Amino acid sequence: MTEQLLVWYRARTQREQYMVLGGGIAVILAFCYFLIVPLSDALASAKARHADAVISLGETQVRIDAVKDMQASRAAPLDAPLEAMIRARANDAGFALTSVTPQGSDRVQIAIASARPGALIGWIAGLESSGVLIDRLGTTDNGDRTVAVQMTLKAQGQ
Repeated sequence: MTEQLLVWYRARTQREQYMVLGGGIAVILAFCYFLIVPLSDALASAKARHADAVISLGETQVRIDAVKDMQASRAAPLDAPLEAMIRARANDAGFALTSVTPQGSDRVQIAIASARPGALIGWIAGLESSGVLIDRLGTTDNGDRTVAVQMTLKAQGQ
């Protein structure tokens, strides 16, 4: 086949040979261009995807570490019934509970007629650090720098 191509090429005039040679070079250059440019675009795209993946991996590892820290510092299970613990903690903080209504074994709804907001927030923070979570909280201004409170509490993990 190569001999047939050479015979055909040599049968052309010198001017036609230059034109066929120039056309062949143009085809080879076009082929190389359309081969290299997509490869370089694909390489750039792969580098960008790799960078995104590395960032996502780092963010995921940070989240995993945060979850592990939260699991390690999780509050111990309550050592007394939730209702009794809430009554004792409110009494220790100086809050007079107007009602305590157990809602099953895992929730307690309480009402406080009058509480100073700063002391209330501190008491709630103390409850949360000991494993009692606020499920619902509603406050009403009493007009005398105190608030009336209705809240539902639950033990952490329940």
